Amino acid sequence: MTQDKTLKLLKDITDISGVSGYEAEVKNFIKEELKDITDIEYDNLGSIICKKKGTSDSPKIMLAGHMDEIGFMVKLITEEGFIKFSPLGGWWNQVMLAQRVVIKTSKGDVNGIIGSKPPHILSDDERNKVVDIKDMFIDVGASDAKQAKEEFGIRLGDPIIPYSPFQILNNGKAYLAKAWDDRIGCALFIEVIRNLVGDKHENTVYGVGTVQEEVGLRGAKTSSWAVQPDVGIALEVGIASDVPGGKKEESMEALGKGPAILLRDASMIPNLKLRDLAIDTAEENKIPYQLDVMERGGTDAGSMHVNMRGAPCLVMGVPCRYIHSHAGIINRDDYDNTVKLITAIVKKLNKDKVAELVD
Repeated sequence: MTQDKTLKLLKDITDISGVSGYEAEVKNFIKEELKDITDIEYDNLGSIICKKKGTSDSPKIMLAGHMDEIGFMVKLITEEGFIKFSPLGGWWNQVMLAQRVVIKTSKGDVNGIIGSKPPHILSDDERNKVVDIKDMFIDVGASDAKQAKEEFGIRLGDPIIPYSPFQILNNGKAYLAKAWDDRIGCALFIEVIRNLVGDKHENTVYGVGTVQEEVGLRGAKTSSWAVQPDVGIALEVGIASDVPGGKKEESMEALGKGPAILLRDASMIPNLKLRDLAIDTAEENKIPYQLDVMERGGTDAGSMHVNMRGAPCLVMGVPCRYIHSHAGIINRDDYDNTVKLITAIVKKLNKDKVAELVD
């Protein structure tokens, strides 16, 4: 099958590994994608900063997508060779049992599965309980701890990645993959920067792949200090609730209805003029969009907007079903429209427009 450039980008960037604190593979991928069209530097936590200069050094526009995906870390190897683990990022216990994982070791990848009891031997009490993460384990097929350590190369602290290869579902526009949160944000700033090559923009754009968002917005703090943005846009997944049992009061997003513009999340209320600029730009360009509120959970904008004297910030995202699990689903049209909208917004953010945002 012939792949278009965007499809290849989305497949490649989700298939690679990078849980919180272990983002080097993603960082190197972004570097390869943008090294020929941006100036690249790093902060001391490991975030990658890709600078695309326009016709003016300022204002500085920071487009942040976090490189880390949720996953686990090896915490203990039992005498029998089973792996106990510590979660990296927010997991709901109920989506974890019987899922395949990959442990990244110094000797290579080790495949495994989060073990679960067959229903035949569950007691009535066990059937009605959600298993605690502390009671879960990964089975890698080792006969004992010695084989797991010496032959397989598993060590305490090794990262553990959900296994869910990229797939295109039957309608051709629904993409299933792990790590949409937030490789989609990284893909977005890569494509926006590509769009700006050879095109006039009266600002300097910084595409920033941040580290450790899922464990406390940490890379956004250090990279914001490095960039000193005049405007920040956190590029994220949205939470789509267009499934059985979904409730509008929990999330108002649906696949295929356009980019999501957040009216607030738990870490930030956006700059209202920037929010309105995004809405106006979408309507001017006839780009469908959705408004939503995320009352639990923060984004990198939570750190960007309080950097130094503060910066106007906004969160925009591609709606996604089943985030913070082994796999999610996005709609290709939503992604393409998000790229178009962010590109159009960035082109408007010259000195005069940015001054208006804080006036």
